[in-house]
Amino acid sequence: MTKKTSPARLIICMVCIVAVAFSLGGFASLEKAAAKEKKRPKIAVEAGHQKHANLSLERVGPDTSARKIKVAGGTTGVSTRVPEYKLTLAVAKRLRKELESRGYTVYMVRTKNNVNISNRTRAIRANHSGADICIRLHADDAGASGPSGASCLYKTKANRYASAKTNRKSKKLSKCILTKYCKRTGCKNRGLSKRNDLTGSNWSKIPITLIEMGFMSNPKEDRKMQKASYQKKMAKGIADGIDAYYGYK
Repeated sequence: MTKKTSPARLIICMVCIVAVAFSLGGFASLEKAAAKEKKRPKIAVEAGHQKHANLSLERVGPDTSARKIKVAGGTTGVSTRVPEYKLTLAVAKRLRKELESRGYTVYMVRTKNNVNISNRTRAIRANHSGADICIRLHADDAGASGPSGASCLYKTKANRYASAKTNRKSKKLSKCILTKYCKRTGCKNRGLSKRNDLTGSNWSKIPITLIEMGFMSNPKEDRKMQKASYQKKMAKGIADGIDAYYGYK
């Protein structure tokens, strides 16, 4: 004789089945979302300058005879006396850590100060790294203590060394990074600057921007940029800009 299942028990069984099915589907969705997050692009980070300048000349772009020095010496903090090449690498390392925590893969053009890598070579290394975009880190010097704030330098759509599409993306990248950087750090937004004369940008085949993170000629800003707490804000601001560029924020 077969026992009859009570209606209440049937309802409980159905609820359990639906719950299990929903749970499995929910886990699947979470797994898909996690997988998508892990597939964030590779970012090239280029810390400007190096311990010793290289005053030899190299071509400014792929199809020009115009030449500039391979790597300038950079500036030095008016108050801290910290050279620009040390600041840019310190921020680059913090930026790498921040980006990796967000799921990006990072290619560092340099990880040491005592190197000899020309601006042309830096761009080519970033091109060959498989990176989707390149961020160049620099600091400014006005020769006077008054000016402060950050700016981003980008190639215009008329730049003949890259496609118009890549140049448009470079401008978008620059705008996203500068906006988020200034919001996160609270520094003055000095706007975007059109530059088609930068060797390290002209040899780039991927969207690229150069951020002047602040003025080392401004005593207050120089001291601030050497603080670990502020450098973390700098790194987070640039990372926020990269997120915005890709539509993650």
